[in-house]
Amino acid sequence: MNTLSINNDKNNFSPRRPRRAPGFTLTEILIAIALIVVIVSVTVANYSSIIGRGQTSAARVFVSSEIDMILTSYRLDTGNYPTTEQGLRALLTAPENVKGWNGPYFKNPTLPLDPWQHEYHYAYPGIHNPKGYDCWSDGPDGVSGNADDIGNW
Repeated sequence: MNTLSINNDKNNFSPRRPRRAPGFTLTEILIAIALIVVIVSVTVANYSSIIGRGQTSAARVFVSSEIDMILTSYRLDTGNYPTTEQGLRALLTAPENVKGWNGPYFKNPTLPLDPWQHEYHYAYPGIHNPKGYDCWSDGPDGVSGNADDIGNW
């Protein structure tokens, strides 16, 4: 016998209330993407700031400590610091008429660059250190003689 039964369960499909397909709505996806973009933006901004401080610290350590030890070794060997004209190249190859040179004073065959890939500057006697030498980096902008220079003064 055929009987027609009506089932009023909430789980059955009802033409009055369509069943929602599984998944996310476009609005939910856009909100999630917006949140991810905000989080990534904040993280990148903080990371860039940390990198900038690290580069500045690295340049400061080089001009105040590392180069001081190397130039002191040069001075102990030769009796004086290299002249401005000889520059830091005197730490790699022996200048003419300099006795006692015992270099090269750097491990690498090239002069080190600052964290922004610019050459360090050197002057002896120094402007900021008239009884010694000046060694400095141009800083992030690559321009010498302004507030972001990093020197041993």
